[in-house]
Amino acid sequence: MNWDDLRLFLAVARTGSISGAAKQLGVQHSTVSRRIRSFEEKLGTRLLERKKGRYELTQAGENVKEASGRIEREVLGVDGALLGKDAQQVGPLKVAALNNMASTVFMPMFASFSKSKPQVELHIIVSNVDASLSQREADVAIRLTNTPTDTLIGKRIVTVASSIYGSRLYIDQLRKEGGEPKWIGVECCGFHKSWTKQLDGGRPHNFYSDDTQLTHAALREGLGVSILPCFMGDADPLLARYSDPDPALNLGLWLLLHPDLKRTARVLAFRDHMEQAIIEKRNLFEGLINY
Repeated sequence: MNWDDLRLFLAVARTGSISGAAKQLGVQHSTVSRRIRSFEEKLGTRLLERKKGRYELTQAGENVKEASGRIEREVLGVDGALLGKDAQQVGPLKVAALNNMASTVFMPMFASFSKSKPQVELHIIVSNVDASLSQREADVAIRLTNTPTDTLIGKRIVTVASSIYGSRLYIDQLRKEGGEPKWIGVECCGFHKSWTKQLDGGRPHNFYSDDTQLTHAALREGLGVSILPCFMGDADPLLARYSDPDPALNLGLWLLLHPDLKRTARVLAFRDHMEQAIIEKRNLFEGLINY
């Protein structure tokens, strides 16, 4: 057993409903239902029985509720003891972000936060694995997704638009001479790989890239066209759009954190700082700059 299972079970036991527990914990109804079933399977017994539109505890459920209550009091005691420390903006802060964002548009934001909070040890981790957050390998994750993990808490800050780019010389030549553009094979992530396959008809390529920054460099060399997020493509004067941004390529930019850290001062300070800084760059992310 783990505390997350017990915490979720307690919420159902106290509210008497799956929906009530979901609302209290800020997660999806389906998540609560699925995890309760999984918890019962782990224990090998039924904890809840549905009667007259509410869930009532079995005898085993009563026993687990009593034990869970004792554990909750211990957890809250530890939480209270640490709250004074967490209220100070000091200590390590691990942030997971995509490399193409962390080393470009985010770096000035990271730098300004670090300068304003010198007692926070800011660790930037290049990662695109949500598990790094749920397993507490990172405290905060900045993700591009339209389906964030429902066990985390966070906010969609802006929409990140993408478009097809090439070098200015290549795009000018293509428009003068006509014909179909030559595509760079992209394998950096599932999004770009599937988008490229849809747009180029699945044709083979003679140059492949598994990193967005490598693709960016290849575009500058005139190797063809490829999809780039607008915050990268529009910021490079050597590149030009082959077409306008397609809404089908939009992704949400989320700032996510583990529920256990929602009251930690340095985490909240970083969240607020990044949210404001990202919103100030909204036009760049959404491809709305004067192009």
